[in-house]
Formats: sequence, C-alpha cells, structure tokens
Amino acid sequence: MAPLTFTGLDALATAVVFLDLQHVVRYVNPAAENLLAISAKNLVGVPLDKVIADPELLIAAVNYAKENNCSYTQHELPLITPAHIRIEISCTVTPTEMGEFTGFLMELSPLHQQLRIAREERLMDQTTQTRELIRNLAHEIKNPLGALRGAAQLLERELERPELHEYTQVIMKEADRLQSLMDRLLTPHRLPHVTHFSVHEALERVRSLLVAEFPNGITVHQDYDVSLPGLMADREQIIQALFNIARNGAQAMQGKGTLILRTRIARRVTLAKKMHRLAILISIVDDGPGIPAELMDKIFFPLVSGREGGHGIGLTIAQTFINQHHGTIEVESRPGETRFTILLPADHAHG
Repeated sequence: MAPLTFTGLDALATAVVFLDLQHVVRYVNPAAENLLAISAKNLVGVPLDKVIADPELLIAAVNYAKENNCSYTQHELPLITPAHIRIEISCTVTPTEMGEFTGFLMELSPLHQQLRIAREERLMDQTTQTRELIRNLAHEIKNPLGALRGAAQLLERELERPELHEYTQVIMKEADRLQSLMDRLLTPHRLPHVTHFSVHEALERVRSLLVAEFPNGITVHQDYDVSLPGLMADREQIIQALFNIARNGAQAMQGKGTLILRTRIARRVTLAKKMHRLAILISIVDDGPGIPAELMDKIFFPLVSGREGGHGIGLTIAQTFINQHHGTIEVESRPGETRFTILLPADHAHG
C-alpha cells in the first residue's frame, strides 16, 4: 500500500492524519509524528486500532462523521500513544475525497498546551491583582504597626511593676512578627538583578539550605541534566523561589522524607504568550501526604496554608519571582507524591 503524499500539509503545526475507509492510516504529517511520538514509517499502513490503545472513542468520532457526512469535533478526548503516553486532544474528523482517495481527514490538537496557556493567562491576571491588593494592604498595616510598637515601648518605660513588662513585650514581639510578614509581602516588588548562572548552582544552594534546616530527616536526591544551558535571571530570586517550594515540601513531610530535585530541557514551550525554542524544566518532588484537594486551586494565594501555624507567603513569593522571569509553576499532588514543575525560558541563556 503506497503512502499518500500531501506536501502542503507537511509544514503545518497541527497534527494531521488520513485514514482510509477501513480505518487504516494512509498519511501522517511531521506534527502528527511528534504528537504520537512515532515515525510515519511505523504508522502508515497500520490500522488505527493497532496504533492507539483503547481507540473506541476515536473510532466513534470517525463513525459519527461518516454517518452524518459532516465534520465532527470531539473535545477532551483521552489518547494513549504508541509510546504509552496519555494525552488529551481535541480531534476533528472530516470525510474527505481527494482524487482516488476516499477516507477521513483527522486534525489532532493537544489540549494540555491550550489549557496551560489559558490557565497561565488567568493566573497572571489573578496574580497581578492579588499582588497589588496585598502590596496596598501591607503598606496600610505597616504604619499603625510602627505606632503600636512605639506606644508599647513608651508604656514599658512608665510601668513600675516589672511583671507587667511581659505584656508590653508580647505587644512588641507580635508587632515585630507582623512587621516581618509585611516586609516579606513587599519584598518581591523590587526589579530583578539579572546575571548569568547555572540552575544547578541554584539547586545546590537550595539543597545545602534544606540539609542545614532539616539535618536528620530529609534525604535530597539530585537528578540533573548536566547539558542544560545557563539562566539569565536574578540569581537570588530564583534561589529564593526554589527554596520556598522545596522547604514547603520538607515542612509538609514534617522534616522526614525524600525530596527530588530534577532538571530537564523542554522544547517549543509557550511562556507568557511567547513561543520559546528551549526552556529549562525544574521538578521538585516530595513523598509527603499531598496537598488537600480543597487547597489545590488556592495554593499560591497569600495567607493560604495547609500547615498549622503556616503563613502561606512562601509559595506566593515563589510564584511572583518565577512570573517576573516569564516562567510558570504548576503543581500536581496525590498522597505520597507532590510535584512542583517550574519552566523558565532558556532562549537567551549562554550555553
């Protein structure tokens, strides 16, 4: 069976597959090869049900288009690729006659990219609004805090009974604690000081800080891709962001467990509405109890914490720093594994 050739489709970014009436693959363009992670040589001439595991939904979409002689789009269609990778796609099937060929044109669009871009845009808007709200609130709180502490100091000097000093000390210590919290809320608003450095240098600093804080209970595994390019970024902000995320995991494990620091290269990634040829992917994985389901959508909001006594500022600051560098943070969590994935553009880094 000779493969079909459609030169004009080879340059498309959309994955295109042609099936004949027996559901045998007759043509795939390079974008489809990339999506399915298998070469055209191993796809053409193969029945669809031998290419895709559990192809019932895909075949049902083809049959609907055939029976109604119309284009049919199935959204959020789960697909198991020949490489056993699960992806979600939007699939449009169109009955087609081209010369002697009669069959179906299938357009496959991975949903994860579309959903991630939409979620990223929503989060950026949300983060900007929240940051401005918190910044204004922090400024409003700082002024009365200073007056409160000053009044407590004056009162302490006037008190004759030493045992009453305990109460003024409580006022001053709590005022100092709140002052520190406000300072941390306002910290992310300075402009980044950009330098060139290795992401592994930053992660090793994070590892040493973790080991110092949790000397007896935390095991840190490094899984680095040493071929990664460097980063052009604010070194201290990136270290602080990564440390906040890693420390959050260590605290969730109550100081006892395993933390994995992993780096990989990601290709053709859209960040801040811009396509990047290369991006640096950092995963921070812990084997703690997981993030409660009711907190998953709010985990980066300020003053939200799943830990008793937690102030919920660490992840907010981490997200702000990463966003300032046109990167993203995503989190997946279940009992026994919580994974934070950070993507940072590497296009302008030096190799």
